[in-house]
Amino acid sequence: MLSQALSPADSALLRDDSRPVEWVVSPGYADYAAAEAAMEARVAAIHAGEAAERVWLLEHPPLYTAGVSAKDEDLIDARFPVHRTGRGGQFTYHGPGQRVGYVMLDLTARGRDVRGLVRGLERWIIGALAEFGVEGEVKDGRVGVWVTRKGPGWSREDKIAAIGVKVRRWVSFHGISLNVEPDLDHFGGIVPCGIREHGVTSLHELGILASMDEVDAALKASFEREFGPTVAGQP
Repeated sequence: MLSQALSPADSALLRDDSRPVEWVVSPGYADYAAAEAAMEARVAAIHAGEAAERVWLLEHPPLYTAGVSAKDEDLIDARFPVHRTGRGGQFTYHGPGQRVGYVMLDLTARGRDVRGLVRGLERWIIGALAEFGVEGEVKDGRVGVWVTRKGPGWSREDKIAAIGVKVRRWVSFHGISLNVEPDLDHFGGIVPCGIREHGVTSLHELGILASMDEVDAALKASFEREFGPTVAGQP
């Protein structure tokens, strides 16, 4: 398939008032159910005008999540806990070595365009990957960000980042996951995002031995280009 061309940053995703997004990085591994409950509470507070927008970076212990489009036959081996969730998309894996970014943005202040938000999230990831010399791509008919790998006489496309969001009363939540150095064998228990004909990869498998702190710095710089300023928040 041909890769889609990504347009420059969409000015509609930038707040007119330049109010910064709270940027939070949690240490350790976050329980999935607790994280989802925290997101629910934050989304309600943002909608009520009682809290700032937030990007929350974390890692989970090994688990699978099933989005609203998940098919039971795509759960091959439930070797880890399975969480049914209201985000868009199908099955995905979360675990150590994968940076998860939960994105709680007030779309009323950012153009009320869900597709535009998804394109912005794609550009966010692609911009962060570019900091490490990795060319990320989006593909027609597929969700997430992909890389093309080539060798003598062969070429393959592997997924390096997933996107799955939900919007409630024009506030977004859930978000993205970027494979830094997860155990890629853990993806074998599912058909990731329902796509059987392609694989998954990570920065470390591509030879980019970046630390999680370095990835976080790249994500922050790229996010600010797409969505505007951030301010440090508390986990």
